[in-house]
Amino acid sequence: MTDKIRIGISSCLLGHNVRFDGGHKLDRLIRDVLGAYLDFVSVCPEVEVGLPTPRETLRLVGEPDRPRLVFGKSGEDITERMQDWAHRRCDELEKENLCGFIFKSKSPSSGMERVKLYDKNGVPSKQGVGVFARVFMERFPLIPVEEDGRLHDDKLRENFIESLFTVKRWRDLVERGMSAGDLVDFHSRHKLLLLAHSPQIYREMGKLVAETGRQEMQTLQKEYVELLMKALRMKATVSKHINVLEHLLGYFKRELSADEKQEMLESFASYRAGHVPLIVPITLINHYVRKYDQPYLKTQYYLNPHPLELQLRNHV
Repeated sequence: MTDKIRIGISSCLLGHNVRFDGGHKLDRLIRDVLGAYLDFVSVCPEVEVGLPTPRETLRLVGEPDRPRLVFGKSGEDITERMQDWAHRRCDELEKENLCGFIFKSKSPSSGMERVKLYDKNGVPSKQGVGVFARVFMERFPLIPVEEDGRLHDDKLRENFIESLFTVKRWRDLVERGMSAGDLVDFHSRHKLLLLAHSPQIYREMGKLVAETGRQEMQTLQKEYVELLMKALRMKATVSKHINVLEHLLGYFKRELSADEKQEMLESFASYRAGHVPLIVPITLINHYVRKYDQPYLKTQYYLNPHPLELQLRNHV
């Protein structure tokens, strides 16, 4: 993959002075580290809907399923105005072919979850979803989304970036014109990655792939990508990674010496106990894949799901 992955992002996270106080919320991890691989389409709902900077603060009030967006002091309600703009903006974003979106946490317009929602007595609870974020996620349910704060959690960051690269590979295939053989190949190359998220969903996907040649390709693609995103939303755990690692070990039954096998098992045990990160057994396996020339494992994205330079598996 040579071109960057195109994603949407809240403008303030890139350092744009669009906040209610005239400032920004620059996130250097996102802009400077992840930005080496991501092409950002910035969005600021409050500025783009026509509000000035600086401005009076907004808040969500009412019920979780139908909140109102109002100014904190004046009480002016701009819910419909924001919703109308959000739908129009999503029409524009649909043409951008985004592979993901990073929202600003806690924002009444862009917060993905746990935004303060005030009841009729002015008491807040963290049950709200930003007005624009809600419209976006309903419009694009298959696009991976995250918030800036959650991306500083090692496991959530690794899962999100892995999802972005997987979606990009899928989109590239679809744009080129996916054949039945392409679908089978995609599923095969992502087998171990999917098993690390959900063995059950992987089996469901396998049944779909078995229908190639018997079902209309467009229908298969739609059903497959829905299951793909459902699987990627399931968090990979240590125990599921261990199952995949042990599965990988089975490919070296004839090649590994007793000492090499023991070394592999010790690295698995150290990872299970939390003494070393996932990158340690993965690096050892990649060494044996090259040493013993395992052609099938060379195709597995599980072993190289994203650029090594991001060091995402150094912390999970």
